Amino acid sequence: MADDECFVPMADWKPREAVAALAAQQGWTVRRIKIDDGCYEIDGTDLRGQQIEATVHPATLEILEIEHRDGDRRREGRTHNNDQ
Repeated sequence: MADDECFVPMADWKPREAVAALAAQQGWTVRRIKIDDGCYEIDGTDLRGQQIEATVHPATLEILEIEHRDGDRRREGRTHNNDQ
């Protein structure tokens, strides 16, 4: 994600633990959580066992995009309010 969607002050970021909790709520198994272009990026597998890469807004924990390793990419636009 190479746009400015995720560029917010670090003071406004949710902690990495909140991102892991979001992934667990989605039923994902997390391999790695990293920061890419100002967004959190979750590498892991979904409920069906498919490998995914999810882009998450660092302040709102909105899932912005999910890319399946088979090349299927979709924008999400769902807001998740985790005040952890």
